[in-house]
Amino acid sequence: MTAQPTDGTREREVGRARARKEDAHLVTGQTTWTDNISVPGMLHMAVLRSPMAHARIDRVDVAPARQRPGVVAAYSGRDLADGLASMPCVWPVTEDIVMPDHPPVAVDEVRYAGDAVAVVVARDRYAAADALEAVEVDYTPLDPVLDLEDALAEGAPLVHADKGTNKCYVWPLSTGEDYDSVRERADVVVRRRFLQQRLIPNAMEPRAVVVTPIAASGEYTLYSATQIPHIVRILMSMVTGIPEQKLRVIAPDVGGGFGSKLQVYPEEAVALAVARKLGRPVKWTESRSEGYLATHHGRGQIQDVEIAATRDGKLLGLKVDLLADMGAYLMLITPGTPLLGAFMYPAIYKMDAYAFTCTGVFTTRTPTDAYRGAGRPEATFAIERIMDELAAELGMDPLELRRRNWIGHDEFPYTSIAGLTYDSGNYEAATDKALSLFGYDGMRAEQQERLRRDDPVRLGIGVSTYTEMCGIAPSRVLRDLRYAAGGWETASIRMLPTGKVEVVTGTSPHGQGHVTCWSQIAADVLGVPFEDVEVVHGDTRTAPQGMDTYGSRSLVVGGVAVHTAAQKVVEKARRVAAHLLEASESDLEFTDGVFSVKGSPDARRTIQEIAFETFSSHDLPDGMEPTINAEHVVDPDNFSYPHGTHLCAVEIDTETGETRIRSYVCVDDVGRVINPTIVEGQVHGGLAQGIAQALYEEAVYDADGNLVSGTMADYLVPSAMDLPEFTTERTETPATTNPLGVKGVGEAGTIASTPAVVNAIVDALRPLGVTDVPMPCTPERVWRAVRQARAAGGRSAPGLARPEGDVPTTGQAPAPSEEGMA
Repeated sequence: MTAQPTDGTREREVGRARARKEDAHLVTGQTTWTDNISVPGMLHMAVLRSPMAHARIDRVDVAPARQRPGVVAAYSGRDLADGLASMPCVWPVTEDIVMPDHPPVAVDEVRYAGDAVAVVVARDRYAAADALEAVEVDYTPLDPVLDLEDALAEGAPLVHADKGTNKCYVWPLSTGEDYDSVRERADVVVRRRFLQQRLIPNAMEPRAVVVTPIAASGEYTLYSATQIPHIVRILMSMVTGIPEQKLRVIAPDVGGGFGSKLQVYPEEAVALAVARKLGRPVKWTESRSEGYLATHHGRGQIQDVEIAATRDGKLLGLKVDLLADMGAYLMLITPGTPLLGAFMYPAIYKMDAYAFTCTGVFTTRTPTDAYRGAGRPEATFAIERIMDELAAELGMDPLELRRRNWIGHDEFPYTSIAGLTYDSGNYEAATDKALSLFGYDGMRAEQQERLRRDDPVRLGIGVSTYTEMCGIAPSRVLRDLRYAAGGWETASIRMLPTGKVEVVTGTSPHGQGHVTCWSQIAADVLGVPFEDVEVVHGDTRTAPQGMDTYGSRSLVVGGVAVHTAAQKVVEKARRVAAHLLEASESDLEFTDGVFSVKGSPDARRTIQEIAFETFSSHDLPDGMEPTINAEHVVDPDNFSYPHGTHLCAVEIDTETGETRIRSYVCVDDVGRVINPTIVEGQVHGGLAQGIAQALYEEAVYDADGNLVSGTMADYLVPSAMDLPEFTTERTETPATTNPLGVKGVGEAGTIASTPAVVNAIVDALRPLGVTDVPMPCTPERVWRAVRQARAAGGRSAPGLARPEGDVPTTGQAPAPSEEGMA
C-alpha cells in the first residue's frame, strides 16, 4: 500500500496539471492499434467500391477474383444479402421520415462514389487489394443528385426511386412570439445565405476492423477503431443476427475520431459476416483515400438566416431555414446531426421569437453524420456571422451589439428562446478578459489608420461569443427528440485487497485523456495516490455497460459517474470502519483516505486497510456483503453549457488574397477544470479544426458526383506551420447541474473559431464592399471577392465570391446578399 499524508496536506488532484498516464505507451510505440492486431490464420479483406456516383448494377462477377493468387473467397452484395440486415439509423427525427434500406454491400444500385460493390478475402492485404481489379461489374449510369435545391424540384432524378422523393424529412421548431409578427415591427431585417461546406474527418488512425470467431461456442470478438464499442455491439448483433451475449467488442488504442468513429459502419458488419462464413479471423484496414470516400463526412448545409432588430440594436427575432445534405443513406445519427444545432442558433442572446426549419435532402454523395461539434458549429457560425452583418447594417461595433443582447450573469439560470435552461455562465467576464489579452481598442485604432492611408494589407477583427450544449442527455429529452438510446453513463470502482483501485468506465476514449482525469477524480474522492488508480475501458466484456464517447459527454456524464461511484465506496467503507473502530458512523471523519474518530485521532483506519479487511471478511458488520466495490449509473438532469469569447485578427493582402492570422485569443468557460493541461490540449485541437474549416478544408465534387478532393494532395489539412500561436485563457463558472461543476471542453474550440476567423476576413474587406467570402476562404476566393466588389463600385456583387469553375459541395452557389431593410 502506498503511504499517504494524514494531516490534510495531501495535494488535491482535481485542478492539477498532471502529465497524461496514457502517453508513455502511445509515444513509445507500445500501442495496440486495431491494425497492429494479428492472430493465427488471419485473412485480409478488401472492398471494391463504386467509381460512379449513381448507377444500376447489372452484373457483378467475382469468380475471376477467386482465381487470383492468395485469394480465399470473394462475395458480391447479393452473396452477403441473406446474412445481413440493413445498416441502422437510430434517430428517426419525425414520424414520416423517409428511411431507405442501406445494404452493407450494394445489391441493385450504387448511390455514391465509394459505395461498396464486392468484397475479396485473401491471405494478405496486398493480394486482396490486387484481386479487386479482377471483379467484373457492369453498370448502367443514372443521373447524379448533387444540388440540394434542385433535388427537391419536381421531376428531379431520385436517389432512392422506390421512395418517390429526395426529401428525407422536414423538422420545424417555433418558439416565443410569432416570427412574422415580430418581423413586422422590426426597424431592420437582415437576411443572408451561408454555406457550410462538406468536411472530411482526418483522424490520425484510419478505421480498421478485426474479427476473431470461436466456432465451437459461436462467439465472436470484434476489434474496431471505434468511439462506441457498446453501441457497436448492440447494433452489430441486430444487423448480423449474432446473439449479443456471443459478441464481444473491443476498442483498443484508438487514434482519434472527431465523430467519424461515432458510427456503425458496413465494414464491421461485412467482416463479421465473412468471418462467420469462413470460420477464420478477418482483418480490414482502410487506406486514407478509401476513408475519404467511405468514412462519413461532416457539415454540408445551406443556411438561410434572417434576423430582425430595432434601430438601437435590440434583437426581436431569428429565422433559420436549413437544407441539410444527408448524402446517399441515413447512417447512425445522420438525420439528427443538424438538429443538434437547432437549439443553439439563438446562442447567448435574448429575443422574442425564433423560427427554425430543417429539411433533410438525399444526394448521391457520401453520407454525412457527426463531425466535431455536430450541428453546434454550424449554428454558432450562422448566428455569429449574422450578428456581424446586423452590426454593420446598424453602424455599430460588433461587440457592442452583442453586449446589448446577451444574457446577463445575474440572470442565470435562464431559459433561452429555444427552450434550453442555461444553468450558469458569465459572458461579460469571459469577454472582458479576452478583450484585455487581445488589445481590442488598439487593434481597432490600427485598423482605422490602415484604412486612412489605404494600406493594401487590411486588418480585420473577428468576434465569436458562443455557448454550446454538450454532455448529451438527459434520456427523457432524447426520447422526446425520437433518439433511440438514452444519455446515461456508468462507472464502477473496484477496491482491490492490496489497496489499489480499478475504475471501470463506460466511456471509450480516443485521445481525450480519460485515464488521467478519471484517476484524478477517483484519487481525490477515495484519498488514494493518483498512481494507484487504473482505468479499464473499451471492452464490452470487462466494461459491460456504457454509452461511450461523443458530444463532450465523457466528463460531464462519465466523470460524474466515477465521482459518485467513488463516494459510494467511501460510504460502504465507512460502515466497516465504524465497526472496526467501535464507533458510530456519524462520529467518523474521512480525510485524505483515512477514517478517524472525532476527538480520537489515533483511532483510525485507511481506506486501503478497509479494502483488505473486507477481502478477508473476518470481521464485518452483520448482514454486510464482503465488498466495498460500488457502481453508479447517472442520467443527467440537463445538458451542460460551456461558453466563451474568441477574438481573431487577420491581415489580408488585397492584391493577392493572402490571409494571415496575426492574433488569436480565446477565453473559454468550461466550468470546473479537472486537468488544465488536458483542457489546453483540447482547446488547441478544436481551434485547429475550426480554423481549418474557415481557411483550408472542403470536400469538392465534380458535376458527375466524383470526389475530386479524395486525397491529402487535394484536401488541405493544415499542419502546425499553417496555424498561428494561440493565446488561451479561462474563466470558471461551475455548472450547477452536476456535483463536479464540470461542463465539457472537447468541441468548444471548433465551435467558436470558424466564425471568429470568417468575421475577421469580412471585417477587413467590408470597406471595399465585401459582405461574405464562402468557406474555405482561400487566397483565390478572397482575391476574387475583392476584385468583384471593386468592379461593382465598392458594393459586393451578389454571389460572385466563389471562384469560377469551383463546384460547391452543397451544389448551390451563394444567393444574393440582401441589405438590411428599414
